[in-house]
Amino acid sequence: MRELILRSPTELYENGMDSLRLNVDPTDLYAVGDDGTRRLLPIKKWLQRAPDDEERLLDRASGPVLDIGCGPGRHLAALGRRGVEATGVEVSNVACAIAREQNSEVIHGSVFEVEASPHWHTALLLDGNIGIGGNPERLLSRATEFLLPGGQILVELEPPEIETRSVNLRLEGPSDVSEWFPWAWVGTDGIRLVAAAAGLKAIDVWTTGERWFAQLVFPVA
Repeated sequence: MRELILRSPTELYENGMDSLRLNVDPTDLYAVGDDGTRRLLPIKKWLQRAPDDEERLLDRASGPVLDIGCGPGRHLAALGRRGVEATGVEVSNVACAIAREQNSEVIHGSVFEVEASPHWHTALLLDGNIGIGGNPERLLSRATEFLLPGGQILVELEPPEIETRSVNLRLEGPSDVSEWFPWAWVGTDGIRLVAAAAGLKAIDVWTTGERWFAQLVFPVA
């Protein structure tokens, strides 16, 4: 029996992107939680042009914009087509390279480690990225360090029936498994409390199709 070698989550994610870029149909990659959740990673969607529902969301994004966990940069590209100044933060070297091929500006690193300065008017936490680090209050508090007073964060959320909670996730493919990493699910019913704990105010929560979003404002002191 072949010994199972645990990979880093970033390595498995990058392998999936590389396969698609080489026109090789990748095997399915799932995010599996210790809470029993199992979700297919939509890597193909992340490499495509932003769909209409995301374009409508980006109508609310006034520049400059910081896309936290920007991946291969479809939101940065969409903002660039609008002439809106936008920068991404991303831990994957491969995703950074793909975004830069589209003339997008990306900072390589973790949002918790890169230098923060209050330069941006809008921050994005889409594609479930409110879960980064497993502590949404800490993540939102960190995001405010990048915002100008009166700035905003546009967040994608879980549906109302999903309980807000921290979990451990790992990525699983047919023959590879990643190490566990902390994540969080934030449902629409819980966002106001989470935002308030981070010094933010949720001024709007809405749904487009099967997706849920919120607009959080960083008050002027």
